Amino acid sequence: MKIINRIFQALAIICSVGALVLFFTKFAVVTFNGNNVDFVGAQLAFGSKMKIAEVEYDMNVSYRVLFCFILTVLSAIVGVFSFKKKGLRYTAPVLGAIGGVYMLVLALGWPNKWINTLPLPDNGEVTSIVYGSSVLLCAIALLAFTVFSAAYLLVDDYIEVKASKGAKRTIFKRLAGFFKDYKSETKKIVWPGFREVIKNTAIVLLMCLLVGAFIWLLDMGIGKLFEAIRG
Repeated sequence: MKIINRIFQALAIICSVGALVLFFTKFAVVTFNGNNVDFVGAQLAFGSKMKIAEVEYDMNVSYRVLFCFILTVLSAIVGVFSFKKKGLRYTAPVLGAIGGVYMLVLALGWPNKWINTLPLPDNGEVTSIVYGSSVLLCAIALLAFTVFSAAYLLVDDYIEVKASKGAKRTIFKRLAGFFKDYKSETKKIVWPGFREVIKNTAIVLLMCLLVGAFIWLLDMGIGKLFEAIRG
């Protein structure tokens, strides 16, 4: 089981690092004035300079791509350091799932909604924006990272439970126990009656009016005081 666990961990790291590497490959092709300009993911995330027909443009940041880039970097960091700190094994699948789903939405969506082409004139000169294959591959790599990191978490948890000889419970049993306790606690809740709700609501509204009136009078008094001092 430990060998399988290490395999899952290694595959998770490879996928997360691979997704990060893909950000430095061609993410999109922008056609402007008949010229095709290639952009890597990092350029879209942080903005870049490009020169077309002797004119230099400072491209703005594509914040949605930047958000995906940050999630990918965090996934790679968590995946690598999960070898030493087991607490990170819970964070890895969450980061991978968020980044993977967000990246998949980006890959399947319209490029002009995700990629910021400003300050290029939006008057028909930008004829098309086409994604490169790296966008979809990055989404697949992040989703694969999610699967492998979740598998590593479950296998590692099983190894710990088996080594404890029944002293610890598996994740699924802990979750089942949590929801069981939650259900039993909700049964102890005593809901107020209709009259009590009306009474408490009236008290809250009255207190809001009183506090509001006090603040208004205090503000007006201080304003009059300053007017008197200035006059």
